[in-house]
Parts: sequence; structure tokens; C-alpha cells
Amino acid sequence: MATLIEFYKDFLFFMDAGGYVMPPLVLATIILWYAIGYRYAAMRTGTERSPRMLIERAQQGILPKRDGVMSRALHKGLELKQRKLPHLRRFLDEAFAEEEAELRRYQVLITTIVLTAPLLGLLGTVVGMIETFDSLGDLSLFSQSGGIAGGISQALFTTQMGLAVAIPGLMVNGMLHRKQRDLLLELAQLKDILCGDPILEQDGLRRA
Repeated sequence: MATLIEFYKDFLFFMDAGGYVMPPLVLATIILWYAIGYRYAAMRTGTERSPRMLIERAQQGILPKRDGVMSRALHKGLELKQRKLPHLRRFLDEAFAEEEAELRRYQVLITTIVLTAPLLGLLGTVVGMIETFDSLGDLSLFSQSGGIAGGISQALFTTQMGLAVAIPGLMVNGMLHRKQRDLLLELAQLKDILCGDPILEQDGLRRA
């Protein structure tokens, strides 16, 4: 309980020291990591096997559960394949569009926050330095807003916060982007295999 109270006091001090730029930065941090967590969860494949191996196991009657992007796509693709539809790829494109959109969700939001956070920190730095120079001009070491000490403190806090938001977000977003690219390639491979392989009969298929 004491630790929680100390954390709360430190948080209030941090917010006050950073000035009016801090609330948007804190909000951006919360939104950023929510979006990152969502994208990470959305990129669960449901299987570690390659598209070719998934199809080979499906031909043997073994199907994974629908608990990941690749396993859901496999089930959708097999259902369409068994219906012997003409122009199968067009139907596969439509069926896989939901999975592809899920993989791309919040990508732009994360990139925007990562790029904007340092600029918000820079804005706080500029505001803090303006306050510092105003205090120097008035020859006031202390004032109601903190004077020289308050201005420098605000400049440093907001710069630190902006970088603390942007750097981890940039690194994690890069890893998620590579994972997204690999999954989109695997979905494309799955389409190619489904369009090229013989019809898979529903009889004999069972869940793994």
C-alpha cells in the first residue's frame, strides 16, 4: 500500500513537472501499448506449421483449431475449396480479407504516435525553455510557475517522456511489422496452394 502511495505521488510530481504537455503524452502511451498489445494478439497464427504442411495435414484429415490467423484462414479456404467454386482465388481473396485487415489494424495509429511523441516532447522543451528565458529576463530565480528551475525541469521531463514513448514503440512496431509481412506472405502462399492442389474432400477431416 505504501509503495502504491509513493508511486501515485511520484506520478503527480512527474505530471506537474512536465506541464500541460504531459497529459497528452501519458494518454498517447496508454493508447500506444493498447494498440501494440492488440496487434500482438491478432498475429497469433494458431499453428507453427508452414502453409504447405498445413495443407498436407489437412489432406490427411488433421485440422488445427480456429485459434489463430493461419488456422482460421485454412478453415475458410478449405470450405471454399470443397464447394468447387469457379474462380476460387477471387473467393479466397474475399474470405482472407478479414484476416488481412485484422493484421493491419492499428498499424497507422502506432506509427503516428511513435512519430508524434518526440514532437510533443520537443514542444514541452520549447515551452520550458521559454519560461527559463523569461525568468532570466526578469532576474527571478523563482516564480509562481517555477522560474528557471521549473522551466528547465519541464524541458527535461517532456523530452525524456517523448523519447521514452517513441523508442520502445518504434522497436516493437518494427518487430510487429516484420511479423505482419511474414503472415501476409503465408496467406498468399496458402491461396496459391489451395488454387493449385486437387479438391480436398470433407470426409475424413478431423480436428487436431
